[in-house]
Amino acid sequence: MTVDLGSARSWLFVPGDRGDRFEKAAGSGADVVICDLEDAVAPGAKVAARSEVASWLSRGGTACVRINAHGTPFHDDDVAAVAGLPGLLAVMMPKAEDPDALVRLSDALGPGTAVVALIETALGLHRVNDVATARGVARLSFGSIDFALDLSAEDAPLPLLFARSALVLASRVAGLPAPVDGVTTELDDLPVVAAAARAAAALGFGGKLCIHPRQVSAVHAGLAPTDEQLEHARQVLAASAGGSVGRVNGQMVDAPVIARARHLLERNEARAGAPARDTAT
Repeated sequence: MTVDLGSARSWLFVPGDRGDRFEKAAGSGADVVICDLEDAVAPGAKVAARSEVASWLSRGGTACVRINAHGTPFHDDDVAAVAGLPGLLAVMMPKAEDPDALVRLSDALGPGTAVVALIETALGLHRVNDVATARGVARLSFGSIDFALDLSAEDAPLPLLFARSALVLASRVAGLPAPVDGVTTELDDLPVVAAAARAAAALGFGGKLCIHPRQVSAVHAGLAPTDEQLEHARQVLAASAGGSVGRVNGQMVDAPVIARARHLLERNEARAGAPARDTAT
């Protein structure tokens, strides 16, 4: 299975000690499955979880693995258990704060394994630019719940706006793909999940963490452009076909607006598996 980690939208957690759920997670439609060795696994079950994950990744399963944080008593054993496994897509480092620790992790995993840095502390955000440029780091992700806890802040859009924008900016400066937003804890009200994904996309995020398979489709819907946005983009390109500044629905159309419209349509058509078209040519 080939997965483009840079464009992956939905990242679905599954507890590492629940091997019976791995196949279901893989069949959920999620772009990436994350076998979790950290928060979802009790200390006494860590050894069994490593064995379950290693077995699955050795038998044709593919996943990102969230290991335990650098400095915990579980970290080194987690790395040793998954390094070099054929189904390992990436390793997610929680509490990512130390660029040197990320480089050491990348070296231990080898050049073929990407590292996803999970920013979930004040120190991690303070060092986010150094984290984003550390060798081996392929993408940033936001651990919004733990981050809010670390700051004694509310896990809500406004209190965490600065942090989210900082991850988007750091990713762009470092040349990384758009970051992955944190989880939404609502399991039954899927419009809430879709709205959270839509808000993340508006800030510049390109993916979102999921904690249940039913959230996957809502995340995809929230991250996708709306019909109205697509139609507006088509109108913008049509209005600019002659190469001059124009107007659409009372709004000025200039070069940045045209570029944004073209980019939106190209991304949408690439995800749909169709060749991109430019109606301005």
